[in-house]
Amino acid sequence: MRLTGDYRDLNLVTGWSPANPSNRTWVGAEVSFGNGYLDRLEHRKQYKGNISKVFTFGNHDLTVYAIGYYGTAFQPGLIPIDAPTPDDTIDARQHEETSNGTVIFNDVWHLTEHRQFQFSGFYRYYTLDVRPNFGDGLIRQSEHRNVNSEDVLYTDQFSKAVSLLAGVDFRREAPRALNLDNADPAGVFVPDTSNNLTINFYSPFGALDGKVFHVLHYNAGYRLDRVTMDNEDLLRPTLSFNRNATISSPKGTLTFLPPESTRFLPTVSLSYGQTFHVDDPRIGTTAVQGGTIVAKPRAYQLVASKTVAKTEFRLALAHVTTAQQLARISNDTGLQEDEGPGIVKYLTFTVRHNFPHGSVQGLFSKADARDRFTGEATPEAPRQIWDILATVDKLPFHLVARGQYEEVGRKPLGDGFTAVPVREFRGAVIRPFPSKGFDIGINTFIVSGYGGQTLETLSLPGEGSPFERITGFPLKSYVSASFTYYFRHR
Repeated sequence: MRLTGDYRDLNLVTGWSPANPSNRTWVGAEVSFGNGYLDRLEHRKQYKGNISKVFTFGNHDLTVYAIGYYGTAFQPGLIPIDAPTPDDTIDARQHEETSNGTVIFNDVWHLTEHRQFQFSGFYRYYTLDVRPNFGDGLIRQSEHRNVNSEDVLYTDQFSKAVSLLAGVDFRREAPRALNLDNADPAGVFVPDTSNNLTINFYSPFGALDGKVFHVLHYNAGYRLDRVTMDNEDLLRPTLSFNRNATISSPKGTLTFLPPESTRFLPTVSLSYGQTFHVDDPRIGTTAVQGGTIVAKPRAYQLVASKTVAKTEFRLALAHVTTAQQLARISNDTGLQEDEGPGIVKYLTFTVRHNFPHGSVQGLFSKADARDRFTGEATPEAPRQIWDILATVDKLPFHLVARGQYEEVGRKPLGDGFTAVPVREFRGAVIRPFPSKGFDIGINTFIVSGYGGQTLETLSLPGEGSPFERITGFPLKSYVSASFTYYFRHR
């Protein structure tokens, strides 16, 4: 058991497994309470539980795994970044509550050392009740969802040059009472949209993997998805519909592995992939009824990596083409927003060096996201990120230190607005007392900027008519002392 707390938050984590390693059982639990660091206290409560058990029957390894979660909190929400807001919230009623539980079964049948079947399945139940206010009054988004999936997978390694993976996946998602409600002046929620959805996936797939000529590693796969969707509109029955689609998703990676004799050549990988997501149909617009229910992006990626003198270098270049989609639901109005088609390009460079008692890592990422037809910048897509992380595990007086600096640059928000940059420094100095079973630490968070920056049309009391402005949630700097106690058998 481990108990950690400061003056605003408290966290308890516990885990157990038997001393006999052949009894492959594990149980874990976590309880968290807290208020965050904004003036509007969150009164956050979170409960998590996990349990896992592995049974062996001959050539079969059967794993049973279960997860449970419940959380509730009052969220301060977004506020204008250009005006002081009492208590850091425009509506103290903003609240969210969610719970979910999952049971997973997985049986691995070892036919030979290099050949096996795998039979898997899971069931998940999920509920959500979120009540934000984005300037047009309090709204409520809620749903409860049942998801189940069954999979069959076969793998066979014929040689180092050829390995086969093939299988089929059946999945059903059933969101029920998928509702969007608006509060009237008396605070009573009035339904705006209400849908029952049933989405079925039937997906056979296959892949080949191997190494040829000692320097080339390949991976090629193909997945075929048959998707059916039944949308029952509970408020506007004439907008209900049943649709289906068939999607092909090829993927592949070719990697050059330089011989050991060529010391300065990097490892280089080139990848291509195509996938899809299902549009949100709850409004039942004409575009969804008359067009496809899926949007298909495709991506190309080039990655080069090399380790020199215990320093790792990694460069990634990517080009992603997105399709036109209707997946975004406005939290203000419940209406769909038409996004894309677009092109996303990015470059990420990472350097990491490991010391005997620590490490330092730096990251730089530059991106550009634009509409393919108009050339306009995609709103809210980050354009530039810096990140530096350092750890030292051996300092005088047995101290351990961590430090991180990150900067997210300006990004366009649309309509001529640009977000302010966000700069964060996190630091911690910890003194472990292993013989006594506890740690003490000093934690620092120094920040400027706002998280979740977006555009909202709202006004504060005394400002008159609403107008469009940048909103976000304020990031607060703090210094806190923490105490961690480890409960152990003597």
